[in-house]
Amino acid sequence: MARICPGLLLWMTMAALASRGVQAWGSKKVTREFQDIPASYVYVQQALWFAMSEYNKASKDTYVYEVMNILRSQEQVTDSLDYLLEVEIERTKCKKISGKTENCLAQEDPQMQKKFYCTFIVASKPWKFELKMLKKECNPI
Repeated sequence: MARICPGLLLWMTMAALASRGVQAWGSKKVTREFQDIPASYVYVQQALWFAMSEYNKASKDTYVYEVMNILRSQEQVTDSLDYLLEVEIERTKCKKISGKTENCLAQEDPQMQKKFYCTFIVASKPWKFELKMLKKECNPI
């Protein structure tokens, strides 16, 4: 009976697993790469609401920030629906302590104005009512 070299056996096993598309632990299998979708899409709006809620919670500013312009919205399909959002946000007149976080007017006083360009990636599993921030990066405009 022929003997198989252990190294060859390991190599054959790895090649077989790779050819079947077996993912490494912790990695996501991308079913569909990021593609542009309308900003009005309900799950984009939900992801944007979540991103801004998380941003305002983490911000040390006493004022609430809101989206002033959606520059790009994309969706990627993995084990979740991932939304890439590129937005311009600005400081509003609403203070966090007031509890009002939506439909706030923008700061008009030039010394109070603050604007940022932000990229958010939010993973959504609407069938489980789950949202998770994967990326939050903001830079002053």
